[in-house]
Amino acid sequence: MGSITTWIVAMFLLLEAEFSQGRMLPSNLDFVRSNLLLQGSPFLFNGFNAYWMMNVASDPDLRHKVSDVFREASATGLTVCRTWAFGDGGDRALQISPGVYDERVFQGLDFVIYEARKYGIRLILSFVNNFNDFGGKAQYVKWARNAGAQVSGDDDFFTNPLIKDYYKNHVRRVVTRLNTITRVSYKEEPTIMAWELMNEPRCQIDYSGKTLNGWVQEMATFVKSIDNNHLLEIGMEGFYGASTPQREQLNPGFQVGTDFITSNLVKEIDFATIHAYPDIWLSGKSEEEKMEFMDRWIRNHYEDARNILKKPLVIAEFGKWNKDGLEERDLYMRNVYRDIYRYARSGGIMSGSMVWHVMAEGMDEYHDGYEIILSQSPSTAGIMSRQSRAMNALMSRNGVMMMHDDNGDGHDHANKSTLWNSLRWMMSS
Repeated sequence: MGSITTWIVAMFLLLEAEFSQGRMLPSNLDFVRSNLLLQGSPFLFNGFNAYWMMNVASDPDLRHKVSDVFREASATGLTVCRTWAFGDGGDRALQISPGVYDERVFQGLDFVIYEARKYGIRLILSFVNNFNDFGGKAQYVKWARNAGAQVSGDDDFFTNPLIKDYYKNHVRRVVTRLNTITRVSYKEEPTIMAWELMNEPRCQIDYSGKTLNGWVQEMATFVKSIDNNHLLEIGMEGFYGASTPQREQLNPGFQVGTDFITSNLVKEIDFATIHAYPDIWLSGKSEEEKMEFMDRWIRNHYEDARNILKKPLVIAEFGKWNKDGLEERDLYMRNVYRDIYRYARSGGIMSGSMVWHVMAEGMDEYHDGYEIILSQSPSTAGIMSRQSRAMNALMSRNGVMMMHDDNGDGHDHANKSTLWNSLRWMMSS
């Protein structure tokens, strides 16, 4: 026991010396690998959504807002950010028309990746939207119709050959992009943790989930054929389908044409995701009923990920309406974080979560009622920070210490109190 304690104290003194010199470990990043493993141990995280980043960064005069959020997020211990790698048609579009891109907007995404790496934050990048915001599948269908394709509705996105080619071309263009700042291609960039096929895919013309599942299989195979470095996930909300009729009662009263089990069993999909919005899905229900739904939603998907999928699970979106008040939001987040931590502690299946959504001050045009401005919400930021420390402690127990750049100088720094608490935990176990 004495030798172990001596080793731990020696390690702490070594790390303390590194801090005093203003530097830490080399900033070379490893890819997060299959089963969400980093350096051979489960990668656990607390993260956030910031869908707006590329859009804002396309204007050099506004890029400081991206930097501000990454800086504040890093100081809060957040280590994964989910954001859009799409913008199809319309104002400030990335893809102006099929295969035609605005280089200025692409350079905005280059900057987002560069800044994320600087602050030690990994990215999940989504390829397209199910909804009309930023173009979405409706824009793809419109392009195909204008090109003479016979399409009848937005869900033809999942079956029309021309539209599928449009999508594949976009994926290829993003994945093989050479970052103009780092000079590293996206497919070789470990700052990118994972690709996402689509934000919240839904297929209303086939509630069985079979149509969407066929699309997932085809596109997942395609993505992996051009990039096998990165993880891949679908972007699903977690709705159950025909393959598990006993689970359909867990859906919040409606179907969206997806099958959580069947689609996530596709071998090219590396981890499963769920989203959770009881304020929208259970409108009119009491806060107690909404929280009971959340408990069931998380628990059942965790059990299915562990027992059926045998893949990691990430809660990729969850949030609370601000109109319910700060106290209600904080209570909700504490409860959700408690569940996530409890399941993460029991094994490597529950990997983490990403709250919807974090932004900087002075971004009123992006407010949707769920926004969190860390600098203006100290109580919420404190809850998020505690969850980050808790997840990091679990990581440390498994032999991986997450290091952050808290001061924006491009070097990796860890919070000394968090580091010492982790070492003290090791001595007491």
